[in-house]
Amino acid sequence: MMAVTRQRLQHLWQHHAPALLLALLTLLFAAAGEQLAALLRYQRSAIIEGEWWRVVTGHLVHLGWPHLLMNLAGLVLIWLLFGRLLNWRQWLLVWLLSSLSTSLGLWWLETDLEWYVGLSGVLHGLFVAGAMAAICRGYRAEIVLLLVVTAKLLWETSHGPLPGSSSLAGGEVIVAAHLYGAIGGLLHGMLAMLGRFGKRWRKG
Repeated sequence: MMAVTRQRLQHLWQHHAPALLLALLTLLFAAAGEQLAALLRYQRSAIIEGEWWRVVTGHLVHLGWPHLLMNLAGLVLIWLLFGRLLNWRQWLLVWLLSSLSTSLGLWWLETDLEWYVGLSGVLHGLFVAGAMAAICRGYRAEIVLLLVVTAKLLWETSHGPLPGSSSLAGGEVIVAAHLYGAIGGLLHGMLAMLGRFGKRWRKG
C-alpha cells in the first residue's frame, strides 16, 4: 500500500511539479503583500538602475487576489489540456522563454509602460507551446485551440482587452503582454518541431 502511494506521489510530482511550483510561488508572493510585489514587479526605471531580476519576477506578482486567482484558473486549464505532453525541463524552458519574450517585448515596444505585473503573458506562452506539442503528437483537435488563441490575440491587438477582463483583473489589462508571451511559446514549439524534423532526417 505504501509503495503504491509513493508511486502515485512520484507520478503526480513528475507530471505536475512545474504547475504546482508556479502556483505556490505566486500564492506566496501574493500573501507577502504589496511591498514585496513592488520589489519584484516589472518596472522600467528600476531595471534601468540594474534590477534585472524584475524581467522574470514581474510575472509572478499580481494586482491582487482576483487577478491572481483568474490567472491560476488559466494555469489549471492549460495543465489539464497539455500538462502531460512536456516534461518538467521542457515546461521550465517554456516558462523562461515566455517570461523573457514578454518582458523584452514590453521593454522594446511598449516604451511608455512604466510597470507591469501578472502571469497572463506567460500563460499565453504555455498555451501555445502545449498546443504545438499536442499537434506534433498527432492531436489534430488542438489545431482548433491554437486558432482560437490566435483569434483572441488578433482581437486584443485591434480592439483591446476582452469585455469584462479588466474588471475581473482589478486593473488595466496589458494585452500586448499576451502577444509577446505567446511568441515565447511559439519559439519553443518551433524549436521542438525542428528537433523532431532533424531526428527524422538523420534516421532517413
